[in-house]
Amino acid sequence: MSVADSPASLEILVREHGALALWTGPPFTNGQPSIKLDRIPCTNAKFSENGSKLMVIKSDSAIGIYDCKSSKELRTFEVLNLLAATLSPCGNYLQTFQKALSPQQKNVTLWKVETGDLVYQLFQKNMTKASWPSIVFSSDEASACRLATNEIQFFDAGDFSKGIIHRIRVPGIAGIELSKTPGSHVAAFVPESKGMPASVQIFACGKDSPSQPVARQSFFRCSTVQLSWNYGSTGLLIVVQSDVDKTNQSYYGESKLNYLTTDGTHDGVVPLRKEGPVHDVQWSYSGKEFAVVYGFMPAMVTVFDKKCKPLLEFGTGPYNTIRWNPKGKCILYFLQEIIYTYASVVYIHFEKDGASSPFPWYFVALILCSTVLCLAGFGNLPGDMAFWDYMEKKQLGTTKAEWSVTSEWSPDGRYFMTATTAPRLQVDNGIKIFHHNGSLYFKKMFDKLYQVDWKPESPDKFSEIAEVVKSLDSLKVDDTKMQGQVSKSTQAPTKSSPANPAAQKPAAYRPPHAKDAASVQAEVCNCIILFGGGPSAEMSKNALKNKKKREKQKEKKAAEAGST
Repeated sequence: MSVADSPASLEILVREHGALALWTGPPFTNGQPSIKLDRIPCTNAKFSENGSKLMVIKSDSAIGIYDCKSSKELRTFEVLNLLAATLSPCGNYLQTFQKALSPQQKNVTLWKVETGDLVYQLFQKNMTKASWPSIVFSSDEASACRLATNEIQFFDAGDFSKGIIHRIRVPGIAGIELSKTPGSHVAAFVPESKGMPASVQIFACGKDSPSQPVARQSFFRCSTVQLSWNYGSTGLLIVVQSDVDKTNQSYYGESKLNYLTTDGTHDGVVPLRKEGPVHDVQWSYSGKEFAVVYGFMPAMVTVFDKKCKPLLEFGTGPYNTIRWNPKGKCILYFLQEIIYTYASVVYIHFEKDGASSPFPWYFVALILCSTVLCLAGFGNLPGDMAFWDYMEKKQLGTTKAEWSVTSEWSPDGRYFMTATTAPRLQVDNGIKIFHHNGSLYFKKMFDKLYQVDWKPESPDKFSEIAEVVKSLDSLKVDDTKMQGQVSKSTQAPTKSSPANPAAQKPAAYRPPHAKDAASVQAEVCNCIILFGGGPSAEMSKNALKNKKKREKQKEKKAAEAGST
């Protein structure tokens, strides 16, 4: 593996009133960003999912498509009475929604960006969050489908001239979610109707696949659902939301978290250890675990594996948002390799100044094996943020970002950006960029700020390997000495003086399902202590007051039920 000479750079889209700018960085030269594009007239803008194209809506009848690499405008589309537009994940197609002047007018159009040709049209009566975009793609654009009345319609994503090539009939269907990577399955939501419970069903997308669902789950008291696929398209998280909480404990209704797998190994409720709403749930970028923020304030945060078993608890705090660092996927790969190879030494050759220098793979893995999460409390919470090293089980730092409307990690995982934007908030608009440990790196205020986005990039394009080589070179590590230390580490530990204690031999890896119940419980208790307390931790006065109030309500209802 050789170090890339010119790694990908970060870019930030900043849209003020009537115009946008494209910044390069961080890191910033002299503490200020360089301007790649400046004062481009627009009313809205959006990157394609892979970051190759930028769509700029200039007016209600003109859309410009820019190439992100050259910053040049590729094409302008003239679309009258434009209401909405979006790019496909790879930027190959532009989809537009127009105001229909007659019932016969096909007002949803799919355009080929490269040629500017119209490739498909259909009629859609209105636009809602569940029905836009009309045609949805998988991340690689290998699959494409749309929600229609009582059915899901599939297309050949490479040739839309074939029209609809496959249909799956689902009576009463109200929403779909196509898996992204790969686009092998689609989830369909059917709301409650005439006493029948709501349901979420998973179907295979192949033309020759059976029309029966491969997995299904039903639930009562369901108004809406949020569907979230993992990387790999093997698991689906379902947040079931009800507008009314029959226990009267929450003004915002009640919510439950359910989990479905495509192989049928799990279909049920995720076991959460605290009562209250599900504030946020996010898959890690590896798709092997997910984190949930849930419960009445102070909320609890728990990480689960793909088998829905709790791996780690972060205790409680004023949080309602969780963000996984995108570099976790690459880091977990290194860690997985070292787990499988145990103490054996595998070498990577780094090329530097024309010479090849071998370093043990396990040493690189130990340097890179850190997955960072950000736990935050935004919205009606004061903006507390805590940054945690998930692998090392330690807190890296805490800070605050009051009034934040948006928040996201940079694609390289080194920076975390929050923004206060209009029209959600009309005052104190601005951008804050933090280091991965929570220290403030950059801050800029605006009179009016409407949009801030990182340009999407694959996390694999950003690598810390160059930094590892540089740091190892500065330390003048002796490879032969390192090999000797590796061979010694496989032997039994010897006695050493307190001034220079010897490292203990690492225990053999044991997967979670191979551990007995006592050891798992001990690990959970240990994590709770490390991460600041569990449900029994000391509560604030308001939290304790609310808890007592809920307990009294339960006792009152139990007494009323007993008297009847």
